[in-house]
Amino acid sequence: MEKNRVKITRTRVIETEVEVPETLDGFRTWEFTSGSTTGADFKVFAPLFRKFVRANLPRMSILADFSVGHYDLSGFIQREDRFVYFSISDVRHFPGRWAEQILVRTARDARDFTGGINNYTDLASFRVKVEFLLQRDR
Repeated sequence: MEKNRVKITRTRVIETEVEVPETLDGFRTWEFTSGSTTGADFKVFAPLFRKFVRANLPRMSILADFSVGHYDLSGFIQREDRFVYFSISDVRHFPGRWAEQILVRTARDARDFTGGINNYTDLASFRVKVEFLLQRDR
């Protein structure tokens, strides 16, 4: 199975003059900056992850919500009256873990952060797992 990749033009982080990866895959081994404010590298990463999710939505579903936190991301995917919540934890502590351990679970709506049973997936299986959860009995 071919890995999904989202490509954007090369981006340069101006505040730190550090060149960051140009694809989501390039962030798999990246060690993110850390601090009391969100680093410029994460500000490049977050839109790449959002593009990945949009490119990997199951048929007839939409990205109902996408939230960027302090080095973490979450959102809701919707198909008709069914929802799936997804989340990646803080990317600073375990490089690449965000790509291998994406939390996904059913939800009642786009504000249900507790939802169903926790499931985990990786980037390569993201679309299939979300599709499975959207079809699952509640």
